Amino acid sequence: MIGRPVKNMLTKYFKFAVLSLVLASFSSAKAGSYDDFFQAIIRDDARSVKTLLQRGFDPNTLAPDLRHGLMMALALPTPAAAVAEALIDFPATDINTRNAQGETPLMLAALKGRLALAQKLIDRGADVNQTGWTPLHYAATGGGAAMVTLMLSHYAYVDAESPNGTTPLMMAAQYGSPESVELLLEAGAQPQQKNQQGLTALDFAQRGARPDAIKIISAALLAQSPRGKW
Repeated sequence: MIGRPVKNMLTKYFKFAVLSLVLASFSSAKAGSYDDFFQAIIRDDARSVKTLLQRGFDPNTLAPDLRHGLMMALALPTPAAAVAEALIDFPATDINTRNAQGETPLMLAALKGRLALAQKLIDRGADVNQTGWTPLHYAATGGGAAMVTLMLSHYAYVDAESPNGTTPLMMAAQYGSPESVELLLEAGAQPQQKNQQGLTALDFAQRGARPDAIKIISAALLAQSPRGKW
């Protein structure tokens, strides 16, 4: 006959063993969901992502490289647009998350010219006028005129300064389209403004060997000059 102390010990051991098995199964399932989630992002498999989210997977879980799933979807060479849309639509997703460089999902969408995704992010409350580098800087750099227009229509500050004083007009002058340069000037961007290196938008255009931007900015400077010269 088993004594009470031994019986109690065996009971506790049995309970511990059962609990360990349950936790192991849960951890295994969670690990599987983790891998499935990020693989689905890479494949742009929105259906699998939605299924995982409906089962309780946290959309703000970070990948092994510490990237947020939404940031990963937008940063792919060809953005995983369907997954990005699913994550933006999911209420628990942090749409103002930042990566190690301080970039947000809206900034990446703006840079890649993903107009519909940028609009969705703004509708969800994405910050258009964050301090430092802004979505308008990124739109001016590579998003194209339509993206610049979208940002301006949501009251993006046209002369927003990056940490070193660079403005969206400067970025458009060196990297963006002539149409983006014109849009920013029409919205009131100041072509004579200088960054911390003492460079103006015209300097950026010249450094980038952008003849169209040089012509547009030069004309704007000339129009602002009291005597028709600068």
